Amino acid sequence: MEHNSQITKERKKELISFQKILGIRFKRLELLNTALAHKSYVNESGLDIENNEKLEFLGDAFLGFIISNFLYNQRLYSKEGSLARIKSYVVSEPTLYRVGKKLNIQQYLLLGKGEEKSGGRERQALISDAVEAVIGAYFLDSGYKKAKKFVEKLFYEEILRVEKDQHEKDYKSILQELTQKRYRELPEYSVVDMEGPEHRKKFYVNVRIKKRVYGPGVGVSKKEAEQKAAYIALKNLKSSSSLSDTGIERIIKSQDSESAGTGKGSRNNGENA
Repeated sequence: MEHNSQITKERKKELISFQKILGIRFKRLELLNTALAHKSYVNESGLDIENNEKLEFLGDAFLGFIISNFLYNQRLYSKEGSLARIKSYVVSEPTLYRVGKKLNIQQYLLLGKGEEKSGGRERQALISDAVEAVIGAYFLDSGYKKAKKFVEKLFYEEILRVEKDQHEKDYKSILQELTQKRYRELPEYSVVDMEGPEHRKKFYVNVRIKKRVYGPGVGVSKKEAEQKAAYIALKNLKSSSSLSDTGIERIIKSQDSESAGTGKGSRNNGENA
């Protein structure tokens, strides 16, 4: 990780400015620079530097542990399944994206020209990955205690959103929990169609449960389409028989209320034969 020492004076000023937004200080500024270096930039620059993928991997693991530990110590939720679901909300891509946008992290990313032109600086997956990479970099730079404090501060508002049930629902996790309980098997997702240019693709995804197919869920990413397909499956399963988890019932009811209020709907909310 020491190869990212080729930092210009102008870049150093940018990184120092970003540190102020983060509310932390790196001993090794090159680690923060690496955390913000997308592979497209590294591939095009020809410089002897690393991209942020390894730091993202580390940050993802560290974030999951710290949030799990925080939720456990709060003693707000007694059921293991509920704890796992709440953790999945807090560390999900949409949550990481919101956190990244609040930090204005996209302004400090190092991107290749192609990625820049295709709108990568505002892409949800790219921003969420960068947040994890920064967390991983700070853990390496300053150790467990400081990194733990940083993560808890960064995600405190998102944890409050979960407690107030104002978070975005992770339907894939809910569906997986339900099908494991009811059928002892996992949902199977498949992309059935794609349309649009490379930088603005639309994905259509079905989910199969016990030989029945639900969908399609439609989204601008495969992950989003899978979430939509999972929600369609949950609605159909709820209508066919009572769900054993009252928490899941409440989530579906709250989403139905939101959809009714906004008039939103999917292209096809039914079940495919």
